[in-house]
Amino acid sequence: MDISYHKRWSGKLGRDMEYKRYGYAGRPVVVFPTSQGRFYQFEDAGGVNSLADFIDTGRIQIFTVDGIDSESFFDKHGDPAHRIGRHEAYFRYVRDEALPEFAATAAEANGGRVLKPLFSGCSMGGYHSSNFVFRNPDLAAGVISLSGVYSTRGFLGSTLAGDIFYNSPLDYLPGITDEALLARLRSLRLIFCSGQGAWEEQMLVETHALERILREKAIPAWVDYWGGDVAHDWPWWHKQLPYFFGRWLDEDLKHRLD
Repeated sequence: MDISYHKRWSGKLGRDMEYKRYGYAGRPVVVFPTSQGRFYQFEDAGGVNSLADFIDTGRIQIFTVDGIDSESFFDKHGDPAHRIGRHEAYFRYVRDEALPEFAATAAEANGGRVLKPLFSGCSMGGYHSSNFVFRNPDLAAGVISLSGVYSTRGFLGSTLAGDIFYNSPLDYLPGITDEALLARLRSLRLIFCSGQGAWEEQMLVETHALERILREKAIPAWVDYWGGDVAHDWPWWHKQLPYFFGRWLDEDLKHRLD
């Protein structure tokens, strides 16, 4: 497997940020880590290996971004305004700095063809990937979110002041009325999954809530619920990742979203 490590200065965050790339060609995939995870977590936890067949055959090239959750959602001592400010800086880092670099690298590997990325993640990575796609559907081909949460309330409490609202999908999605934005969201391939076993309680509740909102907005999505033995942990994500990526990529071959 082709693997490369990269470190770049981020003006948005005022620090070096790291990432790894896996693969030599194919649809770019941006993967966010789980809660307080780092760019190397997806490899260390077995996520890369679970998708090795897709990587080694040139169907996807994965970019694993770094995270700063400990300064935002998991900073228990900071006030909500500061914490969401750090997250917004991270959001801008991904959008304005990391993503253009990923796109250029992927396009070069694909002989100059530009393909919009698929976003993915497990647990907190599911939140980050989904929130990014909902806010920037023009920059994405879709999302595969496993065991994600879709609200800021579990981290920042009931307040929705300022930018908190715009990072809480269960709160901002119902208010979207712009038809151009809705049309773009409806054109994406969206996959959300939650187990119904240990440690999935909040994820299950919020996935059901997200499903209802998407249905009300006529935004097509595959929302899948696995059984009562399916826990919030890597052994199950190892099963879910190739299952959902395989189906997403099969549709990609048919329709090739650009």
